[in-house]
Amino acid sequence: MAISKGRNVVVVGTQWGDEGKGKLVDWLTESAQGVVRFQGGHNAGHTLVINGVKTALHLIPSGIMRPGVKCFIGNGVVLSVGKLFEEIEGLEKAGVQVRDRLRVSEACPLILPFHQALDVAREAAREQGGVQKIGTTGKGIGPAYEDKIARRALRVQDLKHPERFATKLRELLNLHNHILVSVLGSEKFDFGPQLAPYMKNGEIQFDAVYNEAMQHAELIKPMIADVSSELNQLHAEGSNLLFEGAQGSLLDVDHGTYPYVTSSNCVAGNASAGAGVGPGMLHYVLGITKAYCTRVGGGPFPTELEWQKEGTPGWVMSTVGAEKGVTTGRYRRCGWFDAALLKRSAQINGLSGLCITKLDVLDGIEELQLCVGYELDGERIDLLPLGADDIERCKPIYESIPGWTDTTVGVTEYDKLPINARRYLDRIAEVTGVPIAVVSTSPDRDHTILMHNPYQA
Repeated sequence: MAISKGRNVVVVGTQWGDEGKGKLVDWLTESAQGVVRFQGGHNAGHTLVINGVKTALHLIPSGIMRPGVKCFIGNGVVLSVGKLFEEIEGLEKAGVQVRDRLRVSEACPLILPFHQALDVAREAAREQGGVQKIGTTGKGIGPAYEDKIARRALRVQDLKHPERFATKLRELLNLHNHILVSVLGSEKFDFGPQLAPYMKNGEIQFDAVYNEAMQHAELIKPMIADVSSELNQLHAEGSNLLFEGAQGSLLDVDHGTYPYVTSSNCVAGNASAGAGVGPGMLHYVLGITKAYCTRVGGGPFPTELEWQKEGTPGWVMSTVGAEKGVTTGRYRRCGWFDAALLKRSAQINGLSGLCITKLDVLDGIEELQLCVGYELDGERIDLLPLGADDIERCKPIYESIPGWTDTTVGVTEYDKLPINARRYLDRIAEVTGVPIAVVSTSPDRDHTILMHNPYQA
């Protein structure tokens, strides 16, 4: 008897995150039976609007909003169990069934209070030393990945073995408390009320961390799974899977604007390593991109605009687009669409198609600018450089495109978009070399134009 195999789609952000991946994952889940997070941690923030009701997710895959869909947190994710259950409880209060539909890889490294303390202290030390901050979320993501790579991380599977957990925890605390106190001078920093229960004289206390972890262990044990095996089994049975990336491709630790990046690989290829499936199981890569650009935190941004002056295009993007971070509450920097940046994302992800989000934010802007390349040290280049220092010196080369006055909000058919909106989209596809598969015309789930279904060959 022939084995039935499903079709699988990877959704990645193609800019610096915040592109609207959550809505598209939720929308595409109508065609999927399983949704997988494969990297990052609770530094991600995905906002969904369903029937006018807004839901913010940080760890749980966006597919959780579709009844009956199985959701997975893969081994590539660093996990704060406390934050996971805060999210679960919030969803359950809203009537969403979670616990019997969510599976967590036993290989996920744990984020513990000392990781957050290290994150906060390092950024504070950089600032005090007059060095530009990286712009981390302060959630402990980077230090948790460091422990993973150094082969000393506590993982979800360790929660099942209290004595083993205690031994490893003591070793980690000896190391990280030494760094906090002797290297970073933690006594002089304010770590805030979140970390206060774990700290004394600048050090993280064993009992506070251990006792909380054992409480978390009892909660998470029913959800611990061999995620790799379950995903491969679902695929063999003919289920469609959706792999949900966090952050954006230009925050990838290898391919992004280093060092102003996150601590994981955000590109599509990491869906394989971060979930435990073969690369042959990744059939279509959908790149999510805003109709303009935004960035949170530090780092180069060639097309950045002044966004605080009322009435300017940057102000419209910031205000109409509600450009404020879901996870941090920080305002996002705003700028024109950068096609040279997107060409880099297309290259490192192997994009099959694009989804353009927030087209409606540009309604009413009289003239749009589209960056098609840069001038760098007197020469024209058409692809975003790899080094942050080189990107800082890039001067954008723009094409002017007429804007439109008619609203695009809620439009669900491409032919009903204003003619200049269609010309703008057509030019994006032409200059980036990637066809447009989907257009989003508001945050609402149903305000979506489908031009090609990624679940159809």
